[in-house]
Amino acid sequence: MAHNQYSLLTRSDLLRTGLLFAVAIAAALWVSFQMLQPIPPRTLVLATGAPSGLYHQHGERYRKALAREGVNLVLRETRGAGENHDLLLDPKSGVDIAFMQGGVSHHSGDNGIVMLASLYYEPLWIFHHDATRFTRLNEFAGRRITVGLPGSGSRAFVLPLLAANGITPDNATFIDAGSDEALQLLVAGRADIAMLVGGGAMDTIQRALQAPGVKLMSVPRAAAYVRRFPHITRLVLPAGTVDLARDIPPADVEMVSTEAMLVAREGLHPALVNLLLEVVRDVHDEQGYFEAAGEFPNTTQVDIPVSPAAVRHTRFGTSFLYRTFPFWVATFLDRTIILVVPLLVVLVPLVNFLPQILRWRVRSRVFRWYGELALLEREVASFRGPPPLAQWTADLDRIERAVAGIRVPASFASEAYTLREHVGLVRRAIVAKAEGAADAVRSD
Repeated sequence: MAHNQYSLLTRSDLLRTGLLFAVAIAAALWVSFQMLQPIPPRTLVLATGAPSGLYHQHGERYRKALAREGVNLVLRETRGAGENHDLLLDPKSGVDIAFMQGGVSHHSGDNGIVMLASLYYEPLWIFHHDATRFTRLNEFAGRRITVGLPGSGSRAFVLPLLAANGITPDNATFIDAGSDEALQLLVAGRADIAMLVGGGAMDTIQRALQAPGVKLMSVPRAAAYVRRFPHITRLVLPAGTVDLARDIPPADVEMVSTEAMLVAREGLHPALVNLLLEVVRDVHDEQGYFEAAGEFPNTTQVDIPVSPAAVRHTRFGTSFLYRTFPFWVATFLDRTIILVVPLLVVLVPLVNFLPQILRWRVRSRVFRWYGELALLEREVASFRGPPPLAQWTADLDRIERAVAGIRVPASFASEAYTLREHVGLVRRAIVAKAEGAADAVRSD
């Protein structure tokens, strides 16, 4: 029975081949682990706002949607977007994601926070008594103004606008009050102006729009605020939008607005970013007083950088795995592919080249002696003068003994036989050289 083609490989051959495979696999695994993300955490902490606020309501909807995917969302009640911002900046707070507004971040040290999505418009609603008339914010001097609670997004948005109009605590009375309390103070006559920031669906704003004796102020210089503050957008609330039957508002109202955002610590796992954006799309893809259908959510930058993972999701959508399988199954398959693909890229060519590598190792046993024999043959053919017969014979005997000891598979036997014939040819050339030298001596 014929030997297996590579059964005569030496231990050295096998070791070298195995080492080549080991190095290639190690390199592929190193590349895989460089690309591999850690397993996503199963629990996220979301900073929302007051329990009665719109942010907290959205958070409850997120929590239920994420629970269906096996992710536990913990809601952290806060005073608002300003506190949410500070919690994200604090690495010890435990907060992973938060609701925030444009205009809350006023310094450049926030490079650890990224926006995942802009959710909807949050206009500034300026309510005052119907008996008074205001057309500009610089007319608020000497008035009692609710400006939101410390740590709230309303306060962070309102104070810079008032300051730009020369309204400060030196010439007006600023009242720290949340949305509900601000409306109560205005209706009770203990405040002259209530400045609220929030979406049109906010319960307090709905009640303020329909409260007797309360009027919504128009901001005719809205375009100027857009020029001064990059996070501000000019909006118009058309007449009758809130209530056509009661004609609320009675005329078009110009407004300035920021946008509500879902933000996160930089480095949030990309799989969780994708999952959150799917949830966000389902919750916020609605038409409102100001939002066109499909306008939100989006990843147009407001005032902080946008997450690269969010941009990729917006551009390319959800991957096939996450569309087809449950979240944690898709995550496992995604990690497996990242590990396996580089290995396949390396191993498949190696396996294809393995027969050629092994053939080369077997042939190299024969061809190394071809090289020595060819050098000896050239030396014999070109030598002039008394030939070193003893040296040539000794070299040839050494080569012949080595060739006789070569064990090769049957498929390579022809190369070995040809080498042995070549040894005989060189031996005959040496004999002929010796005879020629003897004849030359006799003729002398």
